[in-house]
Amino acid sequence: MITSPAWKDKKYAVLGLARSGRATVEALLAAGADVLVWDDREEAREPYNGRCAIGDPLEADLTGYAGVIVSPGVPLNTHPIKPHADKFGVPVIGDVELFAQAREHLPAHKVVGITGTNGKSTTTALVHHILKTAGVPTTMGGNIGLPILEQEPLPEGGVYVLELSSYQIDLTYSLDCDVAVLLNITPDHLDRYDGDFAKYAASKCRLFEMQSTDHDAIFGSSTEAACRASLGLKQRVHVFDREAYEHPDHLVLRGPHNAENIGAADQVRRVLDIAEEVAFSAIDSFSGLPHRMERVAEISGVAYVNDSKGTNTAASAPALAAFDNIHWILGGLAKEPGLGECEAELPHVKAAYTIGKAGPDFAALLEGRVPVEQCETLDRAVTAAAAKAERGDTVLLSPACASFDQYTDFEKRGEHFRELVEALV
Repeated sequence: MITSPAWKDKKYAVLGLARSGRATVEALLAAGADVLVWDDREEAREPYNGRCAIGDPLEADLTGYAGVIVSPGVPLNTHPIKPHADKFGVPVIGDVELFAQAREHLPAHKVVGITGTNGKSTTTALVHHILKTAGVPTTMGGNIGLPILEQEPLPEGGVYVLELSSYQIDLTYSLDCDVAVLLNITPDHLDRYDGDFAKYAASKCRLFEMQSTDHDAIFGSSTEAACRASLGLKQRVHVFDREAYEHPDHLVLRGPHNAENIGAADQVRRVLDIAEEVAFSAIDSFSGLPHRMERVAEISGVAYVNDSKGTNTAASAPALAAFDNIHWILGGLAKEPGLGECEAELPHVKAAYTIGKAGPDFAALLEGRVPVEQCETLDRAVTAAAAKAERGDTVLLSPACASFDQYTDFEKRGEHFRELVEALV
């Protein structure tokens, strides 16, 4: 695990004992810190009896504490922990901030931080795959893979590749990325920012504000000008145009959004001095991530694609752009009204099948433009689409919505789609 002698004999509170919270507690204890832990679930607290103080930080006197560590899922704009900690002058931080504090005690390394509304996970995994192919010691963490503090430190010359959501950046104050990447910014998660898109965008941009001037910042051509103007960037700036990275023959990395992901990864490899031939060999062998334009099966000439990670219209539009003759399964818990960027891709849609809470609204928007069937549930939608799809068609789950009305997360929704498709064989 990753620890720091800087934590020794300091007091910390950890609120939430899911996986990242547990990893944080273990790292702090290993470093000799004094830790107060809390989770509303008694079974989550039980393993820490006798090892930590147990109590709700909201009811604790936090005088002298070095930090309160919370999960990125804790909404700082509404949760009472932030004002409570503020009364004692105690920062509310996340595990990525602890990693940032531990860096000076790790073997010499670099950190690549990747943020953006859409494409973060694929780009992070692709950069990691390129580095592995090049023989560079590397690991990935942050919003992907294992909690970063749970991982073993890399040897000298290693590269940590971190996917960073706006929530994680909000809890981070000293992460000076050697390479920071912003893919795109579109409206998302605005409930966490009081409905203010500017606040959400500013959260993403803080990744660059934390950078030293001799480090590297990478932007897509769509975001660079605005960020340069608002941030007064002094670090080395690299800009890529996704149109230069279209890869239409790649079975996984298809569509304009993946051109953006490839472009960002290529800029990272340039900064890290990875040979072009190595990088593009890695791109060709990249198998992608689950739930992101994942080709589940081909049955009787019909392709079934799981893009459950399409949780907003901006994320689903590129998937629609990547295929023709699409039987589109969409719906769930809408994050914004209307079809957004999906509107322009409707010529690719042969028929639509709506599910979830937003299903009736989507059906009304699509009526008269494409054949549409209100299915309510995913199992009905898959059955209906399979019955109507013909050889050469694609059945695409790309909901343009969050999953929480019917599933605990987008992974569970994608896994259910995969199970339903496998049952068709």
